Amino acid sequence: MDDLKINSIQQHWDHFISSAIAWAPKIITAVISAFLIYLIGSWLIRMIKKLVEKAFKKRNMEASLQLFLLNIISWGLNILLFIVVVTQLGVQTSAFVAMIGAAGLAVGLALQGSLTNFAGGILILLLKPFKIGDFISVSSGVSGTVNAIDVFHTRLITPQNQLIVIPNGEISNKSITNYTQLGTRRTWFDIGVSYTADLKQAKEILLSVINSNQYALKEPAPQVVVTELGDSAVNLSVRATATNENFWAMNEELIINCKAALDKAGIEIPFPQRDIHVYNQ
Repeated sequence: MDDLKINSIQQHWDHFISSAIAWAPKIITAVISAFLIYLIGSWLIRMIKKLVEKAFKKRNMEASLQLFLLNIISWGLNILLFIVVVTQLGVQTSAFVAMIGAAGLAVGLALQGSLTNFAGGILILLLKPFKIGDFISVSSGVSGTVNAIDVFHTRLITPQNQLIVIPNGEISNKSITNYTQLGTRRTWFDIGVSYTADLKQAKEILLSVINSNQYALKEPAPQVVVTELGDSAVNLSVRATATNENFWAMNEELIINCKAALDKAGIEIPFPQRDIHVYNQ
């Protein structure tokens, strides 16, 4: 009985040895070819990344978008290389593809809001409705100077020196006012004068104030326009243009000098008032 067991074990062992010898060349060939594919694939991935990076720099693409897209390309190419290598080793890749697809679906559902912000960030970085340093206002009421544009968020610094972080999905889906992009800004404020005032004289006085302002540009031409017959005053709209750097200085000087010029000419700037009539029964 013991001899039969020994013979059986010996037969299994001999079969294993013969199978291993028969498969050894194939296994060695597969391992060597997989290793060579890995080396060549890694070199190709590095070359592709360098070419893509040069293309991004030629297009003056945002640095944050460059880094993000390069990482996406690198991950994708490395996953593809991994699938090719394991396929060369004889492993069935259908299971890997199914796992990657399921993981992608799960991550997409879990990060739905983040993906919206990601898509918004990509649109902002590609279409460039604003750039770092621009002063913008979002329809939600937030305004400030753009401090940073990330893939998921945009950071603004308010005039009160507060940092506001806004999801890119919110910005990309709403209207944006960019006060900086055109290089100039036009002031647009109203001054009310008395109903007894000479409107032509008031317009001439305000225009002379604008023309004497050191920051006001000649083109586009400044304007003073009668816009409204208000409850207690006739409103004149003062419109003048300055460069972005000089806008607030011009705006303040115009308000101060316009009031001083009207006061000097004896033209009243009335305050809101009501007439109350009391009737005794």
